[in-house]
Amino acid sequence: MMGPRQVEQGALFYEFSLDTHVPADHLLRSIDRFVDLSDLRRALAPFYASTGRPSVDPELMIRMLLIGYCLGIRSERRLCQEVHLNLAYRWFCQLGLDGRVPDHATFSKNRHGRFRDSDRLREVFEATVQRCIDEGLVGGEGFAVDASLIRADANKQRAADASEAVEWDDLARTRRSVREYLETLDEAAWGAASEARPKFVSRSDPAAQWTGAMKGHAFFAYATNYLIDLDHAVIVDVEASRAIRQAEVGASRTMIARTQDRFGLWPARLAADSAYGSAEHLAWLVHERGIEPHIPVFDKSERSDGTFSRSAFTYAPEADAYTCPAGKPLRPRQRVYRTPLPLVDDDGMMRYRASKRDCGPCPLKLQCCPNTPARKIPRSVHEGARQMARDICASEEGRTSRRERKKVEMLFAHLKRILKLDRLRLRGPNGARDEFHLAAAAQNLRKLAKLIPLQQLSLA
Repeated sequence: MMGPRQVEQGALFYEFSLDTHVPADHLLRSIDRFVDLSDLRRALAPFYASTGRPSVDPELMIRMLLIGYCLGIRSERRLCQEVHLNLAYRWFCQLGLDGRVPDHATFSKNRHGRFRDSDRLREVFEATVQRCIDEGLVGGEGFAVDASLIRADANKQRAADASEAVEWDDLARTRRSVREYLETLDEAAWGAASEARPKFVSRSDPAAQWTGAMKGHAFFAYATNYLIDLDHAVIVDVEASRAIRQAEVGASRTMIARTQDRFGLWPARLAADSAYGSAEHLAWLVHERGIEPHIPVFDKSERSDGTFSRSAFTYAPEADAYTCPAGKPLRPRQRVYRTPLPLVDDDGMMRYRASKRDCGPCPLKLQCCPNTPARKIPRSVHEGARQMARDICASEEGRTSRRERKKVEMLFAHLKRILKLDRLRLRGPNGARDEFHLAAAAQNLRKLAKLIPLQQLSLA
């Protein structure tokens, strides 16, 4: 039987509760338990004027931004539309049916003003780390570090060649990203990370690095650096840097030191790939931080021309000398003053040399040093830390760390594929920091929602 036509009729009174219309298993309902912004208004009070028209509630903007980064809504204009229409989004933002959604331009003003000046987005991320620690998701025993490239909002067609003169001071008067670039020229994670000049520099975002590290077409990019706890892959720190190895290594040191200062976490071991295996970095981990480096050594001593590599020579610590395959010693080049001391070059290497009298008649000379009178072996002053890293990587613990280190790469895949952060919308170092802080906070909140179900929390 055909049913009657349903015609909407106006009612005098309505009873409507947003809470009853949000499903019990909705992601935002699970995340809301771990979002505490009770201190936000007090912390931002110095950044608001005491007179004038009332502003948009800062907690509303932070909650809307968390929705955008948790659910992969990259456009702030679209985010405002979705919050206006979606009941679950309104419930999470504590808006109600009649609540007014702010204009998308409000986010830009607060990002570049109050939120950035107060470093509040960093504090939002650290609050998620502290909650993970309180819930027992951070063991603090083993950490892993890695970096991933995120495309910058910059176009090669508007870039300047490295040899081209650009009046950056003139551009800085009208472009915030250029001012931030000039302010970070002396910072280790940015301008001071390397003296090498990139092939192209973007006029719209000069801090972005021109890179071809993805084995495809080169592009402008920033690097997001993650320091994670290996127990449940919780992000304990995040840092933005230039997309080059030196800056990423410097960012890892900053994150390790900051994590120890902020949360009192002192890991016993750190897992990473060979990009972090330089002698200076390994020595910093071992001697200054007391951390076992589960890191492959960055080593270029192996030869491919058929002659003996450095691994063919045996080092004797008690004699501080190498022994060649023919059984002859190689001793360090020394500085002779009152007391002979090994001579260390500017690159942090000591050179061990064989005697010409030993190498000249040696039957293995063509396999050892066919083009020089005698063989030389360079040895880093941090070789002790390098050897420690080699021994760890060859052990069962090292193989386990290599498997666990993949958790960082899984977080980067989640960041780009699920949260849609494969290209930045904001420009400049500060814009990259803001986006990376919110994205890492979103990943930690999703981790909490997954590992601590609503039923478990209610029973506790």
